[in-house]
Amino acid sequence: MSRQDAPHYTGHRRRLKDRLADAPRALADYEILELVLASVLPRRDTKPLAKALIERFGSLKGAVMARPDQLGDVPGIGPAVRAHWALLQELYARLGESGARRGMALSDPGDVARAAMARMGSKGIEEFWVLFMDTKNRVIEWRQVARGTVNATPVFPREIVAAALRLEAANIILAHNHPGGDPSPSKEDVLLTGMIKEAAAGLDIGVLDHVIVTDTDYYSFNEGGRL
Repeated sequence: MSRQDAPHYTGHRRRLKDRLADAPRALADYEILELVLASVLPRRDTKPLAKALIERFGSLKGAVMARPDQLGDVPGIGPAVRAHWALLQELYARLGESGARRGMALSDPGDVARAAMARMGSKGIEEFWVLFMDTKNRVIEWRQVARGTVNATPVFPREIVAAALRLEAANIILAHNHPGGDPSPSKEDVLLTGMIKEAAAGLDIGVLDHVIVTDTDYYSFNEGGRL
């Protein structure tokens, strides 16, 4: 195909890539998203779709972290884009939770919150995760133990304690998300934390914290003096 026959957006896309290489901070958010979409939709002008996504979700982060059901509401989004979005979100989660890798010492609520926010802060349903740690608070495993609805997660204290025993964990940190945007603990959160702490104490397993996250904020039971 000659330059004259090439789609109108090819020259624009080439210029965007040149700017990305030379001065990436000069690109607008929609232009970054435009290039991301172009990797999935190479034969399509992705500028209108990039702008539509940012308008729909309010920001670049909002667009990239949009859930599959939300993406389905945007015209022009198909299975290929949804699959690519799932990959981007998993990449974001793994980068954010890198501080919770096996063998790393982890006890600061802020570090735990960053890992939890990256993994589930933007999720539309509640998830419950547990950090299992050894006697020196080094991570043995960071594991999802329950997944629920928009405002509840079925969590069974005995299952968490049983997992801690299997992993020979000395301490655990609990974490879950509040999709509604308020990290403040509910009465059910307080009750559940007490039940898990009681079950764990009977087997000499310490509950060091329970961190509740949203996509931008967190609450720590430890920092709040509730453990």
